[in-house]
Amino acid sequence: MLIYPQLTTGALTQYGVVKMRQERTIQNTLADGSVITAADPAGSAVHWGLHYTSLSDTERQTLEQFFSAAEGTLNGFTFLDPSANLLAWSEDLSNAVWSAGPQLALTGGIQAPRGGASAWQLSNTSGGNQGLTQVLNVPVIYTYTFSVYLRATEATSATLLLGSASAAVTVASAWKRYQIAGSGNATETYVTVGVNLPAGAVVSLFGPQAEAQQTASVYQTSTNGGVYQNARLESDCLTVTTTGVNRHSATVKILYYANNL
Repeated sequence: MLIYPQLTTGALTQYGVVKMRQERTIQNTLADGSVITAADPAGSAVHWGLHYTSLSDTERQTLEQFFSAAEGTLNGFTFLDPSANLLAWSEDLSNAVWSAGPQLALTGGIQAPRGGASAWQLSNTSGGNQGLTQVLNVPVIYTYTFSVYLRATEATSATLLLGSASAAVTVASAWKRYQIAGSGNATETYVTVGVNLPAGAVVSLFGPQAEAQQTASVYQTSTNGGVYQNARLESDCLTVTTTGVNRHSATVKILYYANNL
């Protein structure tokens, strides 16, 4: 499937992103005149407006080639929401989207750095490394950042994972946000992100986040994640305005239906 392109900066878009969620409600009028109202999740949709300025000639050509390959509104593509956490269930590490080592104990209800009890405690009870990871079905050639808040009552080490890259960090008693940037493993068709803990380590974790850019933005809670398969362009043409030498402006509108029509 086609993939919506990143800019040469490693970002998917520029500031000024517009995102709108559309919901649908169904009403059924019964014979006695009473009305039953229910939400229709299959009828929901998400719209994005991506506004670009000062695009280079190369970036303009990339967008034009993408529009041509998509044939306007005809073909679907994979779109990574630039305003969302790509990870699913960022505050429910017991969900099946997360893969934990067999001897990594997870305990919820831990005090989080921004208040509430949405952090988790990870305890490695084995004699070797144990990891907590999530697989993202995203292009491996893109630039990503994985970030997470960690703390430990007793100082310990941890390793951040992103594709084939890793970064060793020292976890102290105060909450601190750690991050790693890079691309996926070229031999795979997905990107794995997560944390590895050494034998005996006990660490509190909050706010895992993955983004298709070179550095972390403000943490956002996620459930379904920001990876949209079979998104569509809302227009059959791309209008580009040239504002100077090697400088172009454009707006791209994207639509995703929950039922993937």
